[in-house]
Amino acid sequence: MEIIDTDAKNIAEYPICTYKDAKQEGYQRKLAWLKKCYPQGLRFKLLQSEEDGTIGTVEYIPGEYTWRAVEAEGYMVIHCIFLVPRKYKGKGYGSLMVEECLKDARGEKMHGAAVVTRKGTWMAGKELFLKHGFEVVEEAPPDFSLLAMKFKKGAPSPNFSGDWDKRAKKYGKGLAIIKSDQCPYVAKAISEIGETAREQYRIEPNIVEVKNARQAQKAPSAYGGIFNLVYEGGLLADHPISNTRFKNIMNKTLK
Repeated sequence: MEIIDTDAKNIAEYPICTYKDAKQEGYQRKLAWLKKCYPQGLRFKLLQSEEDGTIGTVEYIPGEYTWRAVEAEGYMVIHCIFLVPRKYKGKGYGSLMVEECLKDARGEKMHGAAVVTRKGTWMAGKELFLKHGFEVVEEAPPDFSLLAMKFKKGAPSPNFSGDWDKRAKKYGKGLAIIKSDQCPYVAKAISEIGETAREQYRIEPNIVEVKNARQAQKAPSAYGGIFNLVYEGGLLADHPISNTRFKNIMNKTLK
């Protein structure tokens, strides 16, 4: 196994979040996002297997520039961590990637490291981080947890930054889709959901582009400004969803 630390010069040589086709819109958008964020201290590291190529990814960034809805200045914040295929799970490779983050955070003399987890789909659960000494410092609806590992006991704790209901209500009437290019899967979801909203529900969605970390930290869910679906001032989805899931949600909402 080899850990590869990417930068603006070499990132195009590798798959991005399992995307291997550089022509895909999601790949291109994520590539541009990475290049924009590298100067802010972003780390995008790949776990490379001789047999299967890239099998894992960990992404983290100093808290001032995190795209999660947290206040975490002085902490290194993990955005994403995943491992595929399944045969590599349970062998300590997830821990290896967490340790990369901790090593860099210590090297930069930070307060520690932080991560947003959840019980539901789409994000890592808290178990991996708890065994590395992280502790839950705050929770947010519906099932998000903010965990931190402090290198110094007296360090201030990171915290969720949102009054979630108030933030959702500011989008007003109609359907708003808050999105950014931090996740390459968002592009496909936006295209399909936007078309379905127009054709099946006669709703023109307001696509709100999140362009920087400060905007992402003010999102209506703890996941940040990556993908949020708001209808009539209420949050319907807090992570990228399929077109089928969108139709199920809307059919139930519009009853």
